Amino acid sequence: MVLESLVNPAKMEKTPGNMIFLGFLYCCVAVVLALWIFRTYASLIMVFFTAMACIPLIYHTIKWEEEKDMQDFTEVMLLKEHARALTGFMYLFIGFVLAFTAMYVFLPSSTVSVLFESQSNTINAINGKMTGMTVAASMSLFGKIFLNNVKVLVFCLLFSFLYGTGGIFILSWNASVIGTAIGNFIRTNISLISNTVGFESVGSYFQIFSIGLFKYSLHGIPEILAYFAGGLAGGIISVAVIRHDFGNRKFEHVLLDSADLILLSIVLLLVAGLIEVFVTPAIF
Repeated sequence: MVLESLVNPAKMEKTPGNMIFLGFLYCCVAVVLALWIFRTYASLIMVFFTAMACIPLIYHTIKWEEEKDMQDFTEVMLLKEHARALTGFMYLFIGFVLAFTAMYVFLPSSTVSVLFESQSNTINAINGKMTGMTVAASMSLFGKIFLNNVKVLVFCLLFSFLYGTGGIFILSWNASVIGTAIGNFIRTNISLISNTVGFESVGSYFQIFSIGLFKYSLHGIPEILAYFAGGLAGGIISVAVIRHDFGNRKFEHVLLDSADLILLSIVLLLVAGLIEVFVTPAIF
């Protein structure tokens, strides 16, 4: 396959920064195909094409990481090894978000309304629930956000376990929603500045881009990293079930390693929830 020849797990772990460009490329190709072939359903089809492009890389990376579990590494060493793959995945996700954000900001309004229809409806539904809530304690809000994030984590685990690479579909969707939110923030504020100070203040536009990315990446990075860690854990177990008998010592090692990744995911979700509830509102 052509996509398999572009990058492999060894290349990804050696130069993870290149995954930003690969993620950006995958999204651009997915958007072009979605608008060209399935324009009416482009908002969902582009997510499907983006995820489908990543399947070869995700599948081979999961196999690569599962093979590490078969070696006599300590749990700390295994987590360090998995951290390389997770870093590559995070850069890939950042490429997704940058691509979706750029398209939301620079494409014509008529195209944006079609391309991000489902994502905009999702964001409006979330904002509607937030505005309709009565005044509640911050800890109560944190609990709701954390439980919702754990639910997404469970989906990533199950999808990766059942389908091997299924978690990438959920993460691609999240990338499109985050890109829509950032793009809407940037586009709205650029319009406000244009109406007040005109187009002379170039620095203001760069500032809006920076603020928009920082606002959502502050809690988004640990949150998405948690989902990738959970998806990797589910995928490793899935490969191990196929390759090894139950009760095998190596299989027990795989389960222990996956449990460590799941625990790491929960800790990251706690951190992300605290940042989203207490830190981000204080800054913005």
